[in-house]
Amino acid sequence: MKWTQIPLGPLQTNAYIIENEKKEAVVIDPGSQGDELVKWLQNQGLTPLAILLTHAHFDHIGAVDAVRETFACPVYLHVAEKDWLLDPAKNGSARFTGNEPIVAKAAEKLIDKEEQLTIGPFQFSILETPGHSPGSVSYYQEEAEIVFSGDALFAGSIGRTDLPGGNHSQLLQSIHNKLLELPESTVVACGHGQTTTIGQEMDSNPFLSGF
Repeated sequence: MKWTQIPLGPLQTNAYIIENEKKEAVVIDPGSQGDELVKWLQNQGLTPLAILLTHAHFDHIGAVDAVRETFACPVYLHVAEKDWLLDPAKNGSARFTGNEPIVAKAAEKLIDKEEQLTIGPFQFSILETPGHSPGSVSYYQEEAEIVFSGDALFAGSIGRTDLPGGNHSQLLQSIHNKLLELPESTVVACGHGQTTTIGQEMDSNPFLSGF
């Protein structure tokens, strides 16, 4: 398995493309620049089988429809945010000056519990990690030793919780009970910025010093 990090849009939100040797792929958080992302996927000869959203804030969903419509692949999103794709007030695009309202069609697949998710040859463990937003999830691939954490955990930081639906104490519990329980060698593929590891964040993240 190979994965690629592609920062997109003015907030440089990380999209992640996971692919196998057959050029099948899963796209996580296609946040913006839909035409460019579609062209990149086509140039790589990739066939996306699904789009996985860690959550539905505007900077993570801007290219959803471009990828979905080009490759006819379903979108997965937690049920707690099922209306956010359709509503700029909920996904945050209506609140930020200078941003055009961002909307996408409803997700085809709603996540309502922690479970194993199989998409073609790809397998993920869904971890519910709310706090940054009520429906935030992380996607863990044990064999590849990587977790796609969205905006829950960053290198040296944690997700903001001052947006509607955010909850600081809930986020800390999500990180402590779900993410920090993963092996310390696990790569954390964050929603913004550089990747890190669980062990590195346990040792040096100032927001987690109490743990």
